[in-house]
Amino acid sequence: MSISTITKLLVDEFRSRPTLRAGSLIVTVLGDSIAPRGGTIWIGSLIRILSGFGIGERLVRTSVFRLSRDGWLDVNQVGRRSYYGLTEEGAQKFAQATHRIYGEPLLDWSGDWCLVLLSGLLALQRESVRKELSWLGFGTISTSLMAHPAPDLEDLQALLIRLGVQTDVVVMNGRTLDESQDNAMRDLVHRSWNLEEIDNRYEHFVEHFRPVSSAVRKYKNLSPKNAFQIRTLLIQEYRKILLRDPLLPAEMLPQGWHGKEAYQLCRDLYRRIFDPADQFMTATMETADGPLPSPSPEFFDRFGGLR
Repeated sequence: MSISTITKLLVDEFRSRPTLRAGSLIVTVLGDSIAPRGGTIWIGSLIRILSGFGIGERLVRTSVFRLSRDGWLDVNQVGRRSYYGLTEEGAQKFAQATHRIYGEPLLDWSGDWCLVLLSGLLALQRESVRKELSWLGFGTISTSLMAHPAPDLEDLQALLIRLGVQTDVVVMNGRTLDESQDNAMRDLVHRSWNLEEIDNRYEHFVEHFRPVSSAVRKYKNLSPKNAFQIRTLLIQEYRKILLRDPLLPAEMLPQGWHGKEAYQLCRDLYRRIFDPADQFMTATMETADGPLPSPSPEFFDRFGGLR
C-alpha cells in the first residue's frame, strides 16, 4: 500500500468520526508545528491546511475564536488579515505539554513521591487546581491530596505561580517506610489512575500506526504534504493518550504495558517524517512577517533528539 493511500486512509478515518474535534486538531497543529516556529500564523494558512483534514473555514474560525476566548491565543489584525499567536498563558501550557509529549520515558526512579496538599484552598479553587495538576500527571489520592512519582518540578512551580496558589498549597516529598508497603502503594496507584483504559488506548494506537510506520520505512518518496498530515494525526492521537498518562515508573505499571511500545513507534515515525513535514509548513504557512521562521533549537531535542 502506497504512502498516499495510507495517508488518505488516516485522514478518512479522522473525518469519519461522529464528532469532528476541530479545536483539538488546531491545538495539535499549534503545539506541534507552530509553537516551535515562532508561535504565530495567519488564519488563512490554518484554513488552507486544515481543509485537507475535512475541516471547513467556518469551523476553523469558530474554533480559533473559542481558543482566543479561553486565553490560548491573541489576535493581531493587519489590514484585513488576522494573525494568531500564543498568549503568555497559552505558551506556558504548550511548554508543559511539550515536556510530557516529547519527553523520554522515566527509566530510573528514586522511590520518592511528590505530594501536593490542597487543604488550604477553597472548594472551587481546589477543584480548579486539581484539574490543572492532573494535566501534569498527578493522581488524586484524596480530595485534598495529589501525588506523582517524578513530576517536572519546573512545570509544577510554573503552574502554581500561574494559578496564584504557590503560597497556599504544600508541596513535599515522601516515600513508603519499607518494601512491605510497596504492594499497598501499587494498589493505591491503580485506584488513583485508570491504567487499564490508558493501556488499551496505547495498544490501539500501536495497531493503528504500525502499518503507517512500516510503509514510511519501505517507501522513500514521501511527499511533504503526506508527511505533514501523518505527523499531525500521529501527534493528535498520541497526545490524547499521553496527557492522560501519569508516566509512572516501571515498578508501578501493570505487566505488558503498551506505553513503551507506543513511545518507540511514535518516536521512530516522527524522526522519519518531521523534516518533509517542516518543508510543507515552510511552503504553505505565513506569518505577518512572511514565511514561518526556522524551528527553535529546542525543537530538535524532541523524542531524545531528532538528528
